[in-house]
Amino acid sequence: MATPDPTSIHSYQPRNGHGLPHDPFNAIVGPRPIGWISTQSAAGALNLAPYSFFNAFNYVPPIVGFASIGYKDTVRNVEATGEFVWNLATRSLAEAMNQSCAAVPPEVNEFELAGLTPLASTQVAPPRVAESPVSFECRRTQILQLQGVDGVQVPTWLVLGEVVAIHIDKALLKDGIYDTAAAGHILRAGGPADYFTVGPEQLFKMYRPR
Repeated sequence: MATPDPTSIHSYQPRNGHGLPHDPFNAIVGPRPIGWISTQSAAGALNLAPYSFFNAFNYVPPIVGFASIGYKDTVRNVEATGEFVWNLATRSLAEAMNQSCAAVPPEVNEFELAGLTPLASTQVAPPRVAESPVSFECRRTQILQLQGVDGVQVPTWLVLGEVVAIHIDKALLKDGIYDTAAAGHILRAGGPADYFTVGPEQLFKMYRPR
């Protein structure tokens, strides 16, 4: 493999700035699945918000997590109740998902704001998004405030939860295998308005060595 020409590489230290029109970090670590998180306050107020820093972290037990830049209503609700639901954001729900990220007061119900239907969960109090084809009901395992290498805490909270119930539209199960392409996942990219979808044209197969 040829050694790259150093002059062809854009290098920088994040603490000194990237020197580009838009921070490339998010674009490189992506596309990323969206954490479309529904929660309920201790008083019963509903909240629904998308988080672009989201992923799965463990198989057994299944653990998912999202990071909130700022101590927002979602984090406050999970800390108070210990529960949340992840809902799959799909292409057909993209505009509704975008509406749910509006900066509104805690008393505003984002389900109503985005024209979505709350559907009762089976194991936790926060409802699912009825229009979403996949939902994970979760119980909080950890909430961690992140810190830099210097040990100084930053205003970002990582919320981790064990998935205690999974709901999948049976139309997405083909011979018992989840059909990712058919679901129409949307994924956050790096630009200020960039998203991707997943389709059959992106599929390739590669089995692990035995």
